[in-house]
Amino acid sequence: MKIDIWSDYQCPFCYIGKTRLQNALAQFPHADEVTVNYKSFELDPSAERDIPLNIYESLAQKYGTTIEQARQMNVNIGAQAAQEGLDFQFDSMILTNSFDAHRLMQYAADQGKAEEMNEALFRAYFTESRHIGDHATLIDIAESVGLDRQQTTAMLESEQYGDLVRRQEHLGSQLGITGVPFFVINDKYAVSGAQPTEMFTKALNDIWTEDHPLQMLGNSADGDMCTDDSCAMPEDRK
Repeated sequence: MKIDIWSDYQCPFCYIGKTRLQNALAQFPHADEVTVNYKSFELDPSAERDIPLNIYESLAQKYGTTIEQARQMNVNIGAQAAQEGLDFQFDSMILTNSFDAHRLMQYAADQGKAEEMNEALFRAYFTESRHIGDHATLIDIAESVGLDRQQTTAMLESEQYGDLVRRQEHLGSQLGITGVPFFVINDKYAVSGAQPTEMFTKALNDIWTEDHPLQMLGNSADGDMCTDDSCAMPEDRK
């Protein structure tokens, strides 16, 4: 089974949704046969690398609300995150452009560090209040998950993986993705938003059953069996 996830590292529901999917996979008996791919989606591709606003000021400006209303919105989101064991530090989050973080994610995937990097980037932004648009910060994050520091530096200083990020974003657009998180399972089924863990669990089980139907071995008429009404043996064996 293949699961493609489009997300952005400054999207709170992306972190929550990813965690709920992981919780569902932890209960799924065939999890070792599931491949998860992390796809790029920038919420604001035009954002500056250094933004002189905090999260509340940015939200108030974007949605035309007061600072207090923006703060309350995040209190509610933080409560949802806490239910999943996540610690969101909205007061100290550093807004930025996430393009280089996405490039680093794709580089890490090629190095076999997709899961570690995906989690590290979310945690760096939402819990540790680190500047994930800053190359020095990204290099430190890369090193923390086992990537070579010098090679990561060279990659970030180049334009590598930029085209891949754009292609993934374009594919998302072709699929009609306008918001994240967005999950595509086996290139056939879509799940939009940070759905409850139970919904992901049901989806995994339903899709697995559909793709792996039971195969009847032998002739069912030859086997002894009981029903609600009686227990019977085939005539030629009585």
